[in-house]
Amino acid sequence: QVLLVESGGGLVQAGGSLRLSCAASATIFSVSTMGWYRQAPGKQRELVATLTTDSRTNYPDSVKGRFTISRDNAKNTVYLQMNSLKPEDTGVYYCNAAWYGHNVWGQGTQVTVAS
Repeated sequence: QVLLVESGGGLVQAGGSLRLSCAASATIFSVSTMGWYRQAPGKQRELVATLTTDSRTNYPDSVKGRFTISRDNAKNTVYLQMNSLKPEDTGVYYCNAAWYGHNVWGQGTQVTVAS
């Protein structure tokens, strides 16, 4: 069963914007810290943003001020708004749901930023 489904990736010019979506099952979404991670070729997967059920957010310095994570509880969907994109933002972006001893990943969506 597919529990997390990402969409919204694509090709964008440097300085442009993209909005990623992650649709989750209702039961997972209600109890989970939701997150976005990315992985570039030859690199480790890295944290992009997290959002807790009580609306606390966390961003690394590399994206702080440019990316925003949010959720729509009615749609069981988490979003990642990416502005002022840079070539180094290129990679496969993965949605994540984590709660207690559980950890679920989506299939990933490709984001390519052209210089």
